[in-house]
Amino acid sequence: MEGLAIRKITDELALKISLQVIREAFSTVAVSFALTAETAPTHPAFIDEARLGQLKNKGAMLFGVFLETQQIGFVAVEKSDEAIYYLEKLAVLPPYRRQGVGTKIMNFACSYVRQIGGTKLSIGIMNENTMLKRWYQDYGFLEIGSKKYQHLPFSVCFMEKSL
Repeated sequence: MEGLAIRKITDELALKISLQVIREAFSTVAVSFALTAETAPTHPAFIDEARLGQLKNKGAMLFGVFLETQQIGFVAVEKSDEAIYYLEKLAVLPPYRRQGVGTKIMNFACSYVRQIGGTKLSIGIMNENTMLKRWYQDYGFLEIGSKKYQHLPFSVCFMEKSL
């Protein structure tokens, strides 16, 4: 996709716009799986400023994905330990899906993590979202386990990719 750029999110206005992008992108999943803020309060469709700020304050690097001047996506990369980094809140707005934007975000995230010395990317996704799970598997992620949390109406699939 021509005109696509990925930039660090550094100021409060960009953080607020990113929050809207995350919510809108993940709302399609929430609708598909009948998730609500009450049944799945930690799902990204219901993220608030405080939680996104916490991610940033924990040291995660936040990136916006822009088509010209419009933000159409988001991703955060958070350090777990010396070699492992978490991929968080990878989001693409619905009108821009299936056009290679997600793949460009993944390419960027993998390259970024390698540049800062990471050797592995880790992610947790909704296990029941088989289409998303397949997308990550096609990108080289391997399922390393899953867990059912009492406070969530779905199980979480943990995946990793060696870089």
